[in-house]
Amino acid sequence: MFKKVVLQKGVNLYIRKTEQFKTITMSFKWIAELDDKQAAHRAVLSNVLQDSNADFPKQSELRKALDELYGTVFYMDAGKRSNTHIVSLNMECVNDEYLSTGGVFDEALKMIQSVLFKPNFKNGSFDEAIVNREKHTVIERIRSIYDDKARYAHKRMFDLMRPNNPASVSSNGTEEEVQSITSATLLDTYENMLNNDAIDIYIVGDIDEKELTAKIKSMFDFPAREFSRKPLEVESVKVKEVRKVFEKQDMKQGKLQVGYSTPVSFFHPDYPKMQVTNGILGGFAHSKLFMNVREKESMAYTVNSAYAAYYGVVYVMAGIDAELEEKAVKLIGEQLDALKNGNVDDMELDQTVALLSNSIRSAFDSARGQIEVYDQYKYLDEDFTADKLIAEWKAVSIEDIKKMASQINLEIIYLLSGREA
Repeated sequence: MFKKVVLQKGVNLYIRKTEQFKTITMSFKWIAELDDKQAAHRAVLSNVLQDSNADFPKQSELRKALDELYGTVFYMDAGKRSNTHIVSLNMECVNDEYLSTGGVFDEALKMIQSVLFKPNFKNGSFDEAIVNREKHTVIERIRSIYDDKARYAHKRMFDLMRPNNPASVSSNGTEEEVQSITSATLLDTYENMLNNDAIDIYIVGDIDEKELTAKIKSMFDFPAREFSRKPLEVESVKVKEVRKVFEKQDMKQGKLQVGYSTPVSFFHPDYPKMQVTNGILGGFAHSKLFMNVREKESMAYTVNSAYAAYYGVVYVMAGIDAELEEKAVKLIGEQLDALKNGNVDDMELDQTVALLSNSIRSAFDSARGQIEVYDQYKYLDEDFTADKLIAEWKAVSIEDIKKMASQINLEIIYLLSGREA
């Protein structure tokens, strides 16, 4: 799917030559270990680098330059995957082949050079006014989770299930860590990111591979680095007693989170089987949770399940009336029991596989989607293709579903509901 070129130790270029798009899409990714302090610094850094640089000292100047390059798209973001933190620089420009005048791609690459190697420094460090502004932006992003009760309940469930674990670390860090950032500490983070992070560069479009590789090597001469990516070990959790945690806030609808542990993680050979199992349980509109908890019994306003494969967690999210918590949890448990007993028909299985297949195929309709899917699955197979994964889903049997469901163990019941009058 992608051709890999090792530029330096720890620095890889992935090229996908395709005539599918009239644009060239680029994504530079810096990968480091995940912790609250670094997550906070790197989230702010991505905002600061996106804001301006020495060649375009004002944000308005940078945006004008992008517009002049036929609406070239540029943005940076910070995220997490498993036990790593990822800063991404993304740019998409029109392919010169579709223009009467060329040079747009080269100018886009020069702009990336400016963003990375010519920061908007004052007195040898980042502009303090810009740093403080972007600190405020990230803090507002962190605080916004408290206004979204579903997201807050989800966060609280993971905090309780996996404290002091990457599963409960935000990609933005904590408000306290963001507050502590200075121009000097941000400079240290910037230098460390460029010199020590693992770097993956993705480029998708109708391009000359040899010419492109030569340009990237000459324009982005990153030094070799020793960063090693160690998969997060998911330990088998022995649940002696199911935890029940009820919390109250000023709100109307109750937010129920039911957390389960499973030893089947992303790197487990049965990972595709667990994906299908979760799909049948609550991943789609035909799932057992949706059909029975919401449609048949009207027990929940919304209900679905998700599989956090990197952390070995399956969880159910439901919007309910708080007084129905016990009945809802019982009914949710019955849907999982149905899977454990093999009460799954061929139509449920076939629909789930079809919807999983459609979701990954639709991701391939965009260059960005191709990059993100491959960037995840290449750790399982560098020759990954959507067809390979779809074939694994199609091979899943009802007996496999029974086995997977038997490895999903209830660990916590968390309910966030309104205050009593």
